Amino acid sequence: MKIALTAAEAITPVSTIYHPVLLMEDGVITGLGPKARLEVPKEARHLDFPDAILAPGFVDVHIHGGAGHDVMEGSPSALDAIESFIARHGVTSYCPTTVTAPVDATLSALEKLGVAIRVWNGKNGNLRACPVGIHLEGPFISTAKCGVHPVKEIVPPSKELFGRFWDASAGLITVATIAPELPGAVDFIRDLTSRGVRVSLGHSNAEAAPTHAAIAAGARHTTHTFNAMRALDHREPGILGVALSDDKLSADIIADGIHVNPDLVKVFLAAKGEERAVLITDAISATGMPDGTYRLGNFEVQVKGHTCLSGGRLAGSVLTMDLAVRNIMSFANWRLMQSVRLATLNPARLLGIDGRKGMLAVGKEADINVLTRDGKVLQTIVGGRLA
Repeated sequence: MKIALTAAEAITPVSTIYHPVLLMEDGVITGLGPKARLEVPKEARHLDFPDAILAPGFVDVHIHGGAGHDVMEGSPSALDAIESFIARHGVTSYCPTTVTAPVDATLSALEKLGVAIRVWNGKNGNLRACPVGIHLEGPFISTAKCGVHPVKEIVPPSKELFGRFWDASAGLITVATIAPELPGAVDFIRDLTSRGVRVSLGHSNAEAAPTHAAIAAGARHTTHTFNAMRALDHREPGILGVALSDDKLSADIIADGIHVNPDLVKVFLAAKGEERAVLITDAISATGMPDGTYRLGNFEVQVKGHTCLSGGRLAGSVLTMDLAVRNIMSFANWRLMQSVRLATLNPARLLGIDGRKGMLAVGKEADINVLTRDGKVLQTIVGGRLA
């Protein structure tokens, strides 16, 4: 079926189209332009949003769960609940993210997630976000900056163990968070990069030198910048100083106002700019649920209000991506188009899927959000399918 959307504006997100007509068919955008140049076909189903803004669907590269479920459960019902919930908050593509756990538990989760990605069908059941690859967070991280990751399960970089993870996932590990100062990390990063894995530096106490070495080996991103990361020092800038200053790195941040003070969010945005900053949620199973005790991987997290704690340490968030976008507008006085880019095109480029996702353009998949002018989600479309 041909579907035509009209609205007040469309943000692609590198440009704005006023009074747009967006045409889609068979899950793909087939036309996009101003109403003065592009007509609504008579045979198309026409949906008009006269006061709203069309934008690309959000892409979350770091999320552990939501709606009461953890991605490491891996069951169809758990993933359906998570995907349906995050789609209501504008996420159309995501990377289910593991947390450090016993090897057997990680292997089991990776196998289930790999199957889920291969068999995902957005035309069945509820409107759901699409899993586009797995983010392996741990176990190759620093014990000094592990956060709530269980120390006893953290291990040095191991090509043999990663090979087992890779095989269990059927080669669907897309992102891996690695601490660059660990013994053997540089060769390990080089090996992962050769497989096409996007190496993100994080959960690290690294000084600047090993961070630069990791970048030379292929690392191209940093995980929840500022959090679980060596603090900035004016004589030894460390991993944080490199993350903020090196243009070869993109970097993500949890913009909930809890993990990072809003003033430092502004510093981060000034350093990385519109092209290299990425928003993540780091959301856990408690997202969208009442206060209480929830699971993150194999351990419990106590949630009260917007704060998630385990053993007195922050343990993920209950942030949704639409709120993260609005927070950037509030914290830094950025325009909606600037803020949306951090949740769409930039993460899509990190994952290497920007040829089909992350932007409104002819030939791209029809993953679309209909937003209010202040960034609230009115409607989400995944692969041309409406709720």
